[in-house]
Amino acid sequence: MRKVNVYQYDAFSTQPNKGNPAGVVLHGDELTPEQMQQIAYKAQFNETAFVMSSDLADLRIRYFTPGQESDLCGHATIASLYALHTKNLLSKQQFTVETKAGILPMEIQTVDHEPVITMRQAAPQFKPFAGSREELAHALGILSEDIDENLPIVYGSTGNWTLIVPLKSLNASTRMKPIQDRFPALLSEMPEASIHPFCLDTVHPEAHMHGRHFSSPFSGTVEDAVTGTASGVIGAYYATYIDQQKSDSLHLIVEQGQELKKDGIVHVFIEKEDESYSVTIAGQAVYADQQVINV
Repeated sequence: MRKVNVYQYDAFSTQPNKGNPAGVVLHGDELTPEQMQQIAYKAQFNETAFVMSSDLADLRIRYFTPGQESDLCGHATIASLYALHTKNLLSKQQFTVETKAGILPMEIQTVDHEPVITMRQAAPQFKPFAGSREELAHALGILSEDIDENLPIVYGSTGNWTLIVPLKSLNASTRMKPIQDRFPALLSEMPEASIHPFCLDTVHPEAHMHGRHFSSPFSGTVEDAVTGTASGVIGAYYATYIDQQKSDSLHLIVEQGQELKKDGIVHVFIEKEDESYSVTIAGQAVYADQQVINV
């Protein structure tokens, strides 16, 4: 039996207990994957990140939900890098991180005397959704009329696959009550995908998009408060399907978590890159708590 410190950092906020909480374990090399999964289950964060050494990059991070390992997690990455920076465990401002979604460049900038973590995501991918709009609406607890028929429902990924569902209004987002156990049958092309509805109505006037994120039932969680990877991919979705100007670059502000009283903001930067886009997110974090878990 060993004791493991799990630090809670709240990403995409500067206020403790807002934004999205993540567990951070700083000495992941000392743990087996089975122990990591056990710690993530006991910690009960939507994601717990384990910082490790890497032969391919400056460092490596593995991510675990209470139910399974993830390839990439935006908010847990922001939390981990903020923890390393504030504990003086990073020797430089620009570095690479090995993840199961690839080796990704990161940077820590100082804005108004506070660290802001900038995270490059994997190249965006989109795949068609062939399921029923009516069944999807029912699984989300809304009406099919609440889904915007002028925009496509697609699977999207900048590291993790999620079903992107465009809504007509903020009211529809507020009313959603997902029936999570219906997701795998509904998402027949990708049964383990999450669902990320969004709308262009926002709570904050400076925001461009409002999102919610409902987890795969295999993850052991229900809703993610503020989602970095999904904010990145809906930024790429905006550039692909919404931006009429077909801009070479976009800076989008994505809000999430208001329904959970976990108000958070993600900055998403989209740059045209050949036939695709590069996707970078940026956000802040704050230390919130610590727990000791026995494994």
